[in-house]
Amino acid sequence: MQEPDSQISTSYHHGGLRDALIAAGLDILNEENVMGLSLRKVAKRANVSHAAPYRHFKDKQHLLAGIAEEGFRALAQGMTAVLDAYGDNPRQAILQMGHHYIAFGVAHPAQLSLMFSDLLGWGESESLGEAAGETFELVVRMITLAQTAGVVKQGDPEQLARAHWAMAHGLAMLAKEGFLSGEDGEYDQQKSTQALENLLVGMEE
Repeated sequence: MQEPDSQISTSYHHGGLRDALIAAGLDILNEENVMGLSLRKVAKRANVSHAAPYRHFKDKQHLLAGIAEEGFRALAQGMTAVLDAYGDNPRQAILQMGHHYIAFGVAHPAQLSLMFSDLLGWGESESLGEAAGETFELVVRMITLAQTAGVVKQGDPEQLARAHWAMAHGLAMLAKEGFLSGEDGEYDQQKSTQALENLLVGMEE
């Protein structure tokens, strides 16, 4: 029987192995939970040898950090798209970025929870910290644009960015648990719009 490791150089070259392991880990995380995730299970799901994950992750905690990092990068990609689309309308940018955050939480509930878990070992993953920081900086950039346009009051943009993040994150937690669902059981964006608009009123001049 051929050892799966012999397939790695062709199937998972140029960084593909890491991506495949993270994808497999996220699948397992969605199906089970953090406690049900292991490097052995991830290797099996990715169809590689049990030793293959150790090429990129020295233990489970580092795998979790990798999954969380990819979550921040995906979230940041969507936030960047919001800024590109609404950069000339800061008020709408604030609302739409909040909605994007909530939608991400609804679509990726397990990953969002992991992204803020104390299981990650933040001090041991520089790239995770960078990904989270870059995501937050996009919120700061949005607030700064709104301040320049006179939509949001002056002051420390980081403090206002934290308020926006806290509101969006809280709404995302409610939404992923079904507390912001409509009659069809699906997330109803209108249920979070008022909360985001109330936050905006508090930040206005």
